[in-house]
Amino acid sequence: MHSKASRILGIGIMICSGAAVIIAMDWPLKAKLFPLVIAIPVFCMATAEVIWGLLDPAARSEAMDFKLSEQLPWKTVTRRTLLAIAWMLGFLAAIALLGFPLSVALLVFVYVKFQGREGWVTSGIFTIVVWAFFYAVFDRLLHLPFPAGWIQTWIGLA
Repeated sequence: MHSKASRILGIGIMICSGAAVIIAMDWPLKAKLFPLVIAIPVFCMATAEVIWGLLDPAARSEAMDFKLSEQLPWKTVTRRTLLAIAWMLGFLAAIALLGFPLSVALLVFVYVKFQGREGWVTSGIFTIVVWAFFYAVFDRLLHLPFPAGWIQTWIGLA
């Protein structure tokens, strides 16, 4: 069952992923590889979702009531939503300040330790494994250049 909100979201995703493809086309091959591998399939899936919603006669005739949750109180839903947004904004700030590779390790450690409430050893081991995988794939295998963070640039490490 589709709704008007679903179609609007699909069109928004099409616009964002299409813009990512267009912007990345002028970049060097190594830099544009990652956005193209992600954005092209996302664009195709969003396009299929929008077309399916437009062609499905049942989707045009049925109205859909939008609710975040029926079981949880509004305060709980709002708190969880704001917490998720805070994690994302914190990750973006860490990327700008520390650079992407360090921010991945920091996010994994802090999230597993404090949000997941795991012990120090578990958090440390999980962080090392995730960061090693990230390093092996994106730095060693794909040779993707990640710009340094502002702090690295300010103190002359970049």
